[in-house]
Amino acid sequence: MGGISYSSCTDYLDKSPLADIDPDEAFKNFRNFQGFTEELYNCIPLVTGQGYHNSWNYGEDEIWERAVSYPLATRFDQGDYRAWEHEGTGWFRTGGSTSNQARFDKGRLWSLAWYGIRKANIGIENLDKMTESTTEERNIIAGQLYFFRAWFHFMLMQYWGGLPYLDTTLPTDEVLKLPRMNYQETAEKAALDFQQAADLLPVDWDQTSVGQATLGNNSFRINKIMSLAYLGKNLLWAGSPLMNEESTGNISYNQELCKRAADALGQALKLTESTGRYVLADFSQYSSIFYLYNQSGRIPGLKEAIFVENLAESAGRWRWNQVNDYRPTVINSSGVKVYPTSNYVTYYGMKNGLPIQDIEKKDPESGYDPEFPWKDRDPRFYHDIIFDGVMCCLNSRGNLSEEIQYASLYTGGDYRDPVLNPNDKAVFTGYMNSKFTSKLMNDWDGYKENNVLVLSFMRLSDVYLMYAEAVANGYGTPQSKSNGYELSAVDAINKVRKRPGLDVGGVADKFLGSTEDFMSELRRERAVELAFEGHRFVDLRRWKLLLDRPYIVKKSVDFDRVKVDYKNPENSQVANLRETVLIERQLSERHYWFPFRVNDVSMYKEFQQNPGW
Repeated sequence: MGGISYSSCTDYLDKSPLADIDPDEAFKNFRNFQGFTEELYNCIPLVTGQGYHNSWNYGEDEIWERAVSYPLATRFDQGDYRAWEHEGTGWFRTGGSTSNQARFDKGRLWSLAWYGIRKANIGIENLDKMTESTTEERNIIAGQLYFFRAWFHFMLMQYWGGLPYLDTTLPTDEVLKLPRMNYQETAEKAALDFQQAADLLPVDWDQTSVGQATLGNNSFRINKIMSLAYLGKNLLWAGSPLMNEESTGNISYNQELCKRAADALGQALKLTESTGRYVLADFSQYSSIFYLYNQSGRIPGLKEAIFVENLAESAGRWRWNQVNDYRPTVINSSGVKVYPTSNYVTYYGMKNGLPIQDIEKKDPESGYDPEFPWKDRDPRFYHDIIFDGVMCCLNSRGNLSEEIQYASLYTGGDYRDPVLNPNDKAVFTGYMNSKFTSKLMNDWDGYKENNVLVLSFMRLSDVYLMYAEAVANGYGTPQSKSNGYELSAVDAINKVRKRPGLDVGGVADKFLGSTEDFMSELRRERAVELAFEGHRFVDLRRWKLLLDRPYIVKKSVDFDRVKVDYKNPENSQVANLRETVLIERQLSERHYWFPFRVNDVSMYKEFQQNPGW
C-alpha cells in the first residue's frame, strides 16, 4: 500500500492508542492526524501469507492433502468452524504464535477489526481538534475514519451475522450491554458510514494537495470510488437470501436493498469509467493482477485492484513453502499440497460462452466432448488450470522423462502415483492451480523465489459482477439498468466475459428470459473470474446454496490417455473420463454462520450466540 508503514497493530492492543501522546498535539494538523490514521491501514488483515502454509478458500473450490488436518479449509470441510479461533492456516484467528510473528499478527481479522473500529471511533471523536488544517485535509481524514469503521464491521458481519455497531468509544468502566442487531440493521449503520466516506473523499489522492507529499504512492489509499463500491457491496450482501432470511425470515433477495446496491455500484462504475481511476487489465496481463515474478518486489494488481490485503513483507512472503503447495512431490519435493476440485474446474465452460452440463457426456450445443475435454475451453481455464499434458518443467538438465516434464495427470500418471508422491501428496483431483504461480514451479527451474502475491479483497471485475447481480435482482430483469448508469445487468457481465475473448456476443439468449436463469450464469461467472481468490465461500453462503449439491461435494476426475499432444495439450484425446466424489462436506444449517467465542457470548445476555452453536 503506497506510502504506508506496516508495523504491527497488535503491539498496542493492550493499551489505549492515546496512552503515550497528547491528544491535542496528535490531532491538531493533517500530518499528525494522518500518522494516527495510518495504523488503520496496518490493521487490514493479511490473507495469503501470514504463516508458512495459508488457507483462504473454504468453498467447494479446492481440497488439501488428506494426510494433514490443520488447514482451516479442511477443518471447515469437517464442520469444525470453531477452528477459526486458533488455526494457523486461516486468517480469522485470535491467538497463537510463530517464528514470523510480524506477519502472523496480520492474520487476525477478529482482533484487528475490533481494534480498528475502536481506533476509528477515537479519531472521529477528535476531529474537532484538527484546528490547523484545510477543509480538504479535514475531509480526507474524516473520510478514511468513516470508511474503516464501516469496513471492519462489514468484514466481521459477513461471517458472523448481525452485530452491535460500535459508533462511539466504549467506556472502560461500564458494563457492556449493547445487543446484537440483525444483519440488515447492522448493514444500514455501515451504509451511512460508507456514504459519509464517499461524500468526503477524492477519487484520486494524486489529484489533491494532500496527496502531493506521497505522489505516485497513493494507489491503495481510501477514495470515493472505493467507498461507493463497498457501499454497494454491503447493501447487496444485506439484500442476499441468507442475510435477508436472518433479518426478515424471507429466503429471497430483498429488492429494495438490491436497488440501492445497484445504484451505488453503478455510481462507482460511472466514476471509474469517466476518470480512468481503475481499468480492467488486458487479458495478456491477467497474471499481473495476482502475482509477479522477478519484478524487484513490485506489487501486482495493475489498475484493476481496488482494495487489497495487507502488504506486510510482500516482497518475501510468497516463496518456498506456499508455492510448493501447488505441485506434487515428484516435481516439488516439499510443501503441503492443495489442488482444485474437478467439479469446480467444470465451471470453466467453453470458449463460446456456454456452460458444461456434465463432463462425462457429450453436449452438441456447447461443443463439449469428453473425449477431448480440454478443447475449446474458456481462455481462463488455460490460464488458471494445469491439466494433463501441460509443460511443468523445462528439462534444462536434459534428464527428465516426458512423464515428469509434462503434467501426467491421467489415471496412473506419475503426478498421480502415490508411490512417487508419498504421504498423500499426489494430484488426487486431476488438476493443478496456476493462477498464482508459474506453470513451471518445480525443483529444477527456479520460480520459488522472487514471487509477490497480493490478493484483492475487491477488484474492478468483481464490481461489474456485483452490479449485474444487484440490478437483476433489484430492478427485475437481466436487461434492467440502475439509475444513472448506462450498462444493463447483462452488459456488465459481458464486459467481464469480453476480456478473455469468449467467442459469442455475451451471455446466451436462453439465460436472459428471467432473472433466475440469468443468475445461474452469473454465479458461474463469479466462480470462474474470481476463482481461488477467497470469494466463493461467502457467495455460496449468502446465496443459501452451501448445503446443496453440487456445492457440498468435492470431486476428482479420472481418465485414460488415448493420444497426448505435448505441443498443444488442449487437443489431447482421452477415454473413460469420469468423476469421483472425494468428500461430502459435513455441514448443516448452523454452518451458514461462524460461532462466536464462548467468552464473547458469556459477557452479557444481550450478546447471543449464533443458532446451533
